[in-house]
Amino acid sequence: MVIEHIGYQHPDPRAATPWYLQQLGFRLVRQLDQPPYTSFLVDSAGHGIVEFYCNPAAPLPDYPRQDPLVLHLALQVDDVPGERDRLLAAGATLADDVATTPYGDQIVMLRDPWGFPLQLVHRATPLV
Repeated sequence: MVIEHIGYQHPDPRAATPWYLQQLGFRLVRQLDQPPYTSFLVDSAGHGIVEFYCNPAAPLPDYPRQDPLVLHLALQVDDVPGERDRLLAAGATLADDVATTPYGDQIVMLRDPWGFPLQLVHRATPLV
């Protein structure tokens, strides 16, 4: 089996979709322009798909108040501080600043403009 997509209940998928397309380089593969406003976005490598929706049948997590270690979307980047600064200028907020893990990986934890947690990571040794 392979992961087909990971879905997230998002507070505003209609506004988040263009932000993710422009700021993260994702590509839209499917969108529903009526409730629950589902968007399927694929990463720049064409491998990872995330789904954003706002379905009233399920509770909306309080992402801005939730510790980002509970749930986050991790994105591989080459320049963690540079991408952090670029995304902060585009409306993201800082949750935890740049740190280096015991493995030598460099990470930073941000939130998108709606509070959803994003981790930027540069691995010293790729996971796969």
